[in-house]
Amino acid sequence: MIPPAEPTDLAPDDEAPIGATTVTLAPHPRRAERGADKYPVVALCGSAGSLDALEKFFAHLPPQPGVAFVVVVHRLPNPSANSQLTEVVQSFTALPVAEAYDGLRVLPNQVYVIPPDADLSLLHGSLFLLKPTQPSSRRQPIDFFLQTLAKDVGERAVCIILSGVGTDGSLGLKLVMESFGMVMVQTPESAAFDGMARAALATEFVDFVLPPELMAAQLLDYLAHPLTSRPLREPGEGALPSQPLHALQKIFLLIRTQTGHDFSFYKRNTVFRRIERRMNSHQIREFSHYVRYLQENPGEVDQLFHELLIGVTKFFRDAEAFESLKGYLRPLLAAKTPDSTVRVWAPGCSTGEEAYSLAMVIFECLDELAPNHHLKVQIFATDISPVGVALARAGQYTESIVADVSPDRLARFFQKIDAGYQIRKEVRDVVVFALHNLNKDAPFIRLDLLVCRNLLIYLSGELQRSLLPIFHYALNPLGLLFLGPSENMTGFHDLFQPLDVKWKISRRTATAALLPQLIKFPFSLGPQAAAALPAAALMSTAVSTHRQGGPFAALVQRALLSAYSPPAVVIDGKGEILYINGRTGRYLEPAPGLSGMNLFEMARADLNFEISGAVHRALQSRENVVVENVRVKTDAGQQQLRLTVRHLVEYEQLAGLLLVVFEDQPTSRKERLSKRTPSPPDGRQQDAMLEALSRELHYTKHRLQSTVEEMESSLEELKSTNEELQSANEELQSTNEEAMTNKEEMQSLNEELMTLNMQYLAKTEELSQSANDMKNLLDATEIAIVFLDNDLVIKRFTSPVGHIISLMPSDVGRPLAHFASNLRYEHLLRDVQQVLDRLTGLETNIQTLKGEWYTMRVLPYRSLDNYINGVVITFTDITALKVLEAQVQEANRFSASLAETMREPLLALDADLRVHSANRAFAAAFQENAADLVGRSLGALSDGAWNQPALFRQLLLLLDASSPVTEFDDLVLDATFPRLGPCRVRLYGRRMLYQGEPTGRVLLGVQALEGLASSKQPPGQ
Repeated sequence: MIPPAEPTDLAPDDEAPIGATTVTLAPHPRRAERGADKYPVVALCGSAGSLDALEKFFAHLPPQPGVAFVVVVHRLPNPSANSQLTEVVQSFTALPVAEAYDGLRVLPNQVYVIPPDADLSLLHGSLFLLKPTQPSSRRQPIDFFLQTLAKDVGERAVCIILSGVGTDGSLGLKLVMESFGMVMVQTPESAAFDGMARAALATEFVDFVLPPELMAAQLLDYLAHPLTSRPLREPGEGALPSQPLHALQKIFLLIRTQTGHDFSFYKRNTVFRRIERRMNSHQIREFSHYVRYLQENPGEVDQLFHELLIGVTKFFRDAEAFESLKGYLRPLLAAKTPDSTVRVWAPGCSTGEEAYSLAMVIFECLDELAPNHHLKVQIFATDISPVGVALARAGQYTESIVADVSPDRLARFFQKIDAGYQIRKEVRDVVVFALHNLNKDAPFIRLDLLVCRNLLIYLSGELQRSLLPIFHYALNPLGLLFLGPSENMTGFHDLFQPLDVKWKISRRTATAALLPQLIKFPFSLGPQAAAALPAAALMSTAVSTHRQGGPFAALVQRALLSAYSPPAVVIDGKGEILYINGRTGRYLEPAPGLSGMNLFEMARADLNFEISGAVHRALQSRENVVVENVRVKTDAGQQQLRLTVRHLVEYEQLAGLLLVVFEDQPTSRKERLSKRTPSPPDGRQQDAMLEALSRELHYTKHRLQSTVEEMESSLEELKSTNEELQSANEELQSTNEEAMTNKEEMQSLNEELMTLNMQYLAKTEELSQSANDMKNLLDATEIAIVFLDNDLVIKRFTSPVGHIISLMPSDVGRPLAHFASNLRYEHLLRDVQQVLDRLTGLETNIQTLKGEWYTMRVLPYRSLDNYINGVVITFTDITALKVLEAQVQEANRFSASLAETMREPLLALDADLRVHSANRAFAAAFQENAADLVGRSLGALSDGAWNQPALFRQLLLLLDASSPVTEFDDLVLDATFPRLGPCRVRLYGRRMLYQGEPTGRVLLGVQALEGLASSKQPPGQ
């Protein structure tokens, strides 16, 4: 489609109204700069019944629509059977129509038709034909063309699905959607065959659903709408208009509030295009209006969320890439120890096709290993879409996958179902699907393979830079990373060694020094959002929120301390300064050289002795020390001060620290000034100086002596302790690293356990539902069923069993032999054991002591894996059937007895006019053996003498239940009987009924039998 952000130079009078039938696209000046081939390409796709839809579509198309049309329909392989398609399409439109051939340039205002027995593709604006590699029953020419169309023209691609059978096109339209193209589908009600339309609608990636006569107007309106409604925004432009940007943040907020997912770290341009698609679908031009529409329609938020998560995937996407992956997987699998586990993670799995493709590839690689080299496979496939994860777990796909999956893989890894194909259970069991968000959830770790294809391209560069080190951390040494063809590892080439540059297959390197600085748990970047708020807003919020105490009180106390408290420093036992309060420049100054923040090194020369002594005495005595009248030379002259060293014991966090306070004392102006100008010292001053020096020397000697004694006593201890500390330090360092690693692994394992828990919960729900269905099914059948294991121990039974065997719910787990049955049958256990030994079913009719009859069936209990886990015994009540059978037998005996007592010859005939029974009078009259007559056809009796059309017509009328005729009398037949000769027989017939209903039998009786030689009557008719 035409880029929606591109401006138009159309005058207001040239704008086409929304919904107009005809929209004329005026030439755009920037279009000439980009090239003359930047026009939309519309694929008209269909099969059976699509000609009628094409006729209606072209009938409502203007003469110069400004787009190119490619008709892709299912055609027979025989060219002669399709030779008229081009002429037929030409009769629908005034646009030139041509059959495609290799190298044909696609131009606007022209129509191109796919030739028979060829796959059509588009490359650099030209059509090319390929010989089909699939049989005609498995070909998907529409999907094939739509894939090439989406790759070649991108956002200018338009896919229109018309009438047709099958699911062809449902995969290709997803790729068109992924490339920001437009998808339109014919309404199923207007289609002659709605299979393709319904398959396309099932993908939920459809923009418009219209009848063919309305498609042309909507198509042109959609193509013209972006050009005439919004300002210029180039696809690669970084700066976005402020108003749409604010609206975009509001849209992100609405999506996060309703779904819990934050899309602010997705590429802005991609998100903008998805939102514009939804706006175009609702004919909304302003972003602010769309925000209001989202607020009023929560369902649209879900639709937009689904739009942003468009899951375009298929089996073995880029088949050459999977073949290359197998080449690197084989040595990786061969290097693993037997019975170990192959762990794979596939984030962004969508509906599961890629995850199952990985499972198939791994199974094929494992088949090539040594027979005794068994490996377990565990694939974690994750996504943030609950719908996609649910579809992936089911593993059911339409028949269109035959175009992507080879027949061998289809036979091995799939089973045919009514709706298409389903992944076999052994493949589904190795793939665990779960909801997982790369932005905030911990990764899966200890992986051999990580596959993240066509996901990073939708994420911002900041999020990509956070994820790639995580991928490195999650992989085992020499683990493989498999990215999409459009993705790269910019800035992290030292973490992965490229193996296949074309298909982005890399191996994890041993670089680990960068990981502590790169890996950040969790991945949520929420603090940055707060940092983006204005500082004034944050300050006002903080003051208004915390004025009652907390931060507000702490700020006030800090202001008071800085204004009214004396200068002070907090030090540790070694004199290292940990905190400075007030202005200490008059007492401390930085020491020359590469010194640190040590109080003894920074103290001025006049204070060095006093500070050192006071601190030492405070540490030795563990009491506070105060030194009065300490003199220090400042820029203003001599200054007296009080030096206080106090232990901080008020708070546990400050234990062991010292507070050194410098308090200025009043000093006369004369004394300060007298010290400024040096004067010759007199005798008293010299004596005072000598006394001070003597005191300092005495103190220094005393301290030196004690220090030497302490050092000598602790020297040996320090030597041994130093060695122990060095070893302990190394151990602690390694332990710390292991603890950090274990912490991250525990976090990842916790996420993995949560994923497995979700999987188990889903399985538990399925099992519960199946158990409920099974219970209701067994209760509804009212059949007595007993399940036994291989030791003939009761596992389960239904309530009707109590009429046959006295069982209670507490009897589960007890052998069947412990219970007596109400059956007149002594071989129940023998029959059950026989079925278990021979694995062949057994069926017999048995009777209870109360006279009830049951049909007992004993069958082996087979698991889904075809293992024998016991037997199943079913008892079906046939008491009513037995009673009816007895009544019928009694009636038959009564009828036979009655017929034998009749003096008239009688025959009972079944529905096939065969003799069911004959009385002795009939056998005597015609000199036949009564036993030989049973089962014989009436027409074959007496060498065909009874084969009379008039007789058969009457008998068939009696057998017809819908006929009102139920009897006949005085039917005269002339026939020659072998033992009697020519005779005239007068017959009557009756339909035999039971309780007023036909039984399917008739009664034929002889009224009179006369020889023709003595008869004077006229022949019968």
